[in-house]
Amino acid sequence: MFQEKETNNKWGYILLALFFILFIYGDLVPTTLITNLSPSLLDMNTIFLSIVLEAIPFVLLGVFVSAIIQTFVKEESLKRFIPSNPILALFPAVTIGAIFPVCECAIVPIVRRLIQKGMPLHVGIVILVSAPILNPIVFLSTFYAFQTDLTIAWARMGLALIVSIIIGGAIYSRFGNSWQLIEPKSSIQHEHHHGNRLFETLHHASDEFFNMGKFLLIGAMLASIIQTFMARETLLDIGSGFLAGPAVMMGLAYFLSLCSEADAFVASSFSGLFSSSSILAFLVYGPMTDLKNTILMAAYFRKRFVLMFIITVTVVVYTITLLFDLIYL
Repeated sequence: MFQEKETNNKWGYILLALFFILFIYGDLVPTTLITNLSPSLLDMNTIFLSIVLEAIPFVLLGVFVSAIIQTFVKEESLKRFIPSNPILALFPAVTIGAIFPVCECAIVPIVRRLIQKGMPLHVGIVILVSAPILNPIVFLSTFYAFQTDLTIAWARMGLALIVSIIIGGAIYSRFGNSWQLIEPKSSIQHEHHHGNRLFETLHHASDEFFNMGKFLLIGAMLASIIQTFMARETLLDIGSGFLAGPAVMMGLAYFLSLCSEADAFVASSFSGLFSSSSILAFLVYGPMTDLKNTILMAAYFRKRFVLMFIITVTVVVYTITLLFDLIYL
């Protein structure tokens, strides 16, 4: 196990070093090599770099928060904070999600660490789906992007709150308190720290970052390929109906893999083409699960659980946005 971890870290360091070398010295590459590339490959490269550069600061934030939790948060503190009643435990989970200023890239390692520390699975999942939406930064970006229709900003927050609680309840009814992380529960070491806590925090953050880095690169590459070659005109043709609109926009949100702090500006560009409920489906679904986030989750959680999580989020978001359209819009 230790040798495998060292090998993963070695390849992580190599990948990161190559990435930064290309980033710093990329202008030395002969221009003929670039101009001879097809426009599609150039677009794919641009999208890939934009996704990676946009995600890395938030991934770093997430792994440092995760490392701080590992070093300083005791299991007993979590158990005192979370009610023993599984239903009542959903509400403090939403509160935690609302105060975490992180996007979907950063929240995965944080939730994994909280579960390792003893947080119930369904509580961690509520934090995972609510934090990328229910935080002040996302609200302000949505408020600014939809200044002509402020209903979208408020509805996004309200629907995310409702959907998060429903998803948490659904996950508990299906999985209870079962262990769904890839690593066996018996292998999780609950450490008592007596040394240099700053060094321990940096060590945990480094391990987490290089473990996640390769999955981030894979997810960004797949998302850039799909964005480059996806026929958006076809989406517009099939997404105009009451039932089809939210489904199409949810699919678009999944494959675009946008950061939740910036997705509102992309969504606003569809205002004249899709219904408000479809745009809300895009804004609620994307931060809860997307292609990049799925790959990150698959690095930590069991594959069957990840599949059931995606199905649950998809069904709940689609149903709630349709009901919102019928009741309110």
